[in-house]
Amino acid sequence: RYLLEQDFPGMRIGPEPTTDSFIAVMYGETEGNVPGNALVVDPKKPFRKLGRFGNAFLNRFMCSQLPNEVLKSISIIDSPGILSGEKQRISRGYDFCQVLQWFAERVDRIILLFDAHKLDISDEFSEAIKSFRGQDDKIRVVLNKADQVDTQQLMRVYGALMWSLGKVIDTPEVLRVYIGSFWAHPLRNTDNRRLFEAEAQDLFKDIQSLPQKAAVRKLNDLIKRARLAKVHAYIISYLKKEMPSVFGKESKKKELINKLPEIYIQLQREYHISAGDFPEVKKMQELLENCDFTKFHSLKPKLIEAVDNMLANKIASLMNLISQEESNMPTEMVHGGAFDGTMAGPFGHGYGEGAKEGADEEEWVVAKDKPAYDEIFYTLSPINGKISGISAKKEMVTSKLPNSVLGKIWKLADCDGDGMLDDEEFALAKHLIKIKLDGYELPGTLPSHLVPPSHRKPFQTAE
Repeated sequence: RYLLEQDFPGMRIGPEPTTDSFIAVMYGETEGNVPGNALVVDPKKPFRKLGRFGNAFLNRFMCSQLPNEVLKSISIIDSPGILSGEKQRISRGYDFCQVLQWFAERVDRIILLFDAHKLDISDEFSEAIKSFRGQDDKIRVVLNKADQVDTQQLMRVYGALMWSLGKVIDTPEVLRVYIGSFWAHPLRNTDNRRLFEAEAQDLFKDIQSLPQKAAVRKLNDLIKRARLAKVHAYIISYLKKEMPSVFGKESKKKELINKLPEIYIQLQREYHISAGDFPEVKKMQELLENCDFTKFHSLKPKLIEAVDNMLANKIASLMNLISQEESNMPTEMVHGGAFDGTMAGPFGHGYGEGAKEGADEEEWVVAKDKPAYDEIFYTLSPINGKISGISAKKEMVTSKLPNSVLGKIWKLADCDGDGMLDDEEFALAKHLIKIKLDGYELPGTLPSHLVPPSHRKPFQTAE
């Protein structure tokens, strides 16, 4: 709702448990709903495989279509809220975690939403997160309603959330958590306004990058599937080879299933395959229970060769084609809704801050602090109105900024490139140091509003 900035059919937002439905929010010329059973038979929609979850799921699945600018670039799957307790899990009537896993494998981004007042991870939520295993790079976490607690409480809430997530998500790196208040109402506590704005902007950038990288991600999935298919072929052909031709088939099948971890190690050594390419042992054992091993095919080296050739040669040329296409096409970005609110004008992110401060003003922005900078300047013994690089360095290193940063500041401040600084250039250097110490980034090239007044004409003609 926050991203689209408009209601969509089937939407219900409230503090109480509301919808028990999966809603695919997609672009359409007219606003309307398509029920689940109709969706899975529509060849133009990517949901045909969901039919295997049966009517219990399809009755709780629908597609909301509306003419919204945001949805031209991305589609959103709104999953039902997760409840605690055993009863809710039973009453769903379908395998909730299996459905989540199906979507997780196909989406580009998974966003887990937490409320600042409800951080507990229930049994069902824990199982849901575990069903995203293998998709950890897609997961982002949003801590919502953060304006309803003060700064001290927010620190504790964030710490508690990270602790809870660490127990459920078994990854060596920490998940990215976006903190904010993701609705259009006034902030209750404005102490962290700047933090919320920066976090929302980071989240927007993350979502906006999705259409641009879609082709590379599809190619990445293709490579993953090809490697997995190759490993499956080795496993299946090994099981086929070990089966007796006449008697004792069932007992041999049980023996092979129990020995699967050892078979994995043997295949890793024989074919020089990484252990990470093999499917999970327990899941594979469960699936093999229902298979007839005698119907498995023998290994076909020519097909394995073809896959190896594709991975070694064809994929590289595909990557080149994708990068060429991306460089020739305009950058795809998500537009509309909340994404347009922070792009331009005085409420754009970072407007009037850091190096952008004073961009709208006629007076040179450094002038207000120049008297203080001049006092320091004249203590450095200027000759003919200028101080040498050595004198400037002595003063600049007192900021404790690293040499790489101070070197960049020097290049920006020495407008005429003579290796010395006059009073205006020195004031500019001090202003740029202040910008960096306040936590802002330095500009790549000096913006026109920061150019010292006495250097403006030659600087602009040189450009």
